Amino acid sequence: MFMCYIISHFPSHFLKLFQYHLTAFPTYCLGFLTVKRSGKPKMMKARRLEEGDASKIPVPVGSNKGISVADLILRLVGIAGTLGAAIAMGTNEQTLPFFTRFVSFKAEYDDFRSFRLFVIVNAIVCAYFFLTIPLSIVHIMRSVARGTRILLIILDTIMLALLTAGASTAASIVYLAHNGNSSTNWLPVCQQYGDFCQGASGSLIGSFGAIVVLILVILLGAIALSRLSKHRL
Repeated sequence: MFMCYIISHFPSHFLKLFQYHLTAFPTYCLGFLTVKRSGKPKMMKARRLEEGDASKIPVPVGSNKGISVADLILRLVGIAGTLGAAIAMGTNEQTLPFFTRFVSFKAEYDDFRSFRLFVIVNAIVCAYFFLTIPLSIVHIMRSVARGTRILLIILDTIMLALLTAGASTAASIVYLAHNGNSSTNWLPVCQQYGDFCQGASGSLIGSFGAIVVLILVILLGAIALSRLSKHRL
């Protein structure tokens, strides 16, 4: 009775407003649930976009300067290694203290074609290292250089193959000189020509050290190029 009394005396426009909100209440609830359900995927999508943007942060180009300095130092080390190897092998000789009237027992590097190839290859690679020093300095001053880095990687790979071939052939002759080959009745000669064998073995150290330098130089060039590619993206 009390409720009927209030409704009968309530102004008509307030009653219509109450009925309107009562009718629209289910629609409000449905819209709220829809927003609540669709909110999580949107947040996840936004988070994924943020993670994708974070992965595309460009690497500072100035970081290639340290790589270029290391490249210059390694090339200087390569010059020392190949030059020392060529000089050590090119001046390597030994004459035994006993000889006859018509025969002298002397060993020189040019008695072996493999040793001559070794000297020529090391001289070529040494000259190559020297000629690429200006490009390495340019890369220190201009870290964004790309074409010259690609050219150096190609040339470094060619020099690596050439130097590996020359050092490997010389190493095989040095191994035979030390150990011989029983299958072909090749006797070791280093017992008689000890100084000559030691000089040849020492020259191999510089050459194989230059091979390691070339490998490191190629890797540094590839890292620098990958950083430049990320910066462009």
